[in-house]
Amino acid sequence: MVAITKFEDIEAWQLARGLAGQVYGITRNGELARDFGLRDQLQRSAVSIMANIAEGFGRRGRQEFIQFLRIARGSCSEVESHLYVALDAKLIAQADFERLKNAAEATGRKISGFISYLRKAEQN
Repeated sequence: MVAITKFEDIEAWQLARGLAGQVYGITRNGELARDFGLRDQLQRSAVSIMANIAEGFGRRGRQEFIQFLRIARGSCSEVESHLYVALDAKLIAQADFERLKNAAEATGRKISGFISYLRKAEQN
């Protein structure tokens, strides 16, 4: 594994950044842009993923970092849940839902893998 010297090096953070960009893109126009509550919740939960990864990295303690990664993973699930609301309310198209849900799932899997890696490295 490549040495991580800044949070921007973390693949999970990079995926989260991409997800946040997609969320902002889909919430910029259309019906979802006018549903201020859901739009804001969706944006905040997407941004939370990135922020928690960065904050956990900045804490410099492995256990604390893992805890922040768990919170970030929870925010991935929150994004997915908000996407279901948007889909069910017909605020986003099925294709956009699937694209964003897949991105959130991929981000969550990457975070989970990173947590596993950090736990194993701690045991060695």
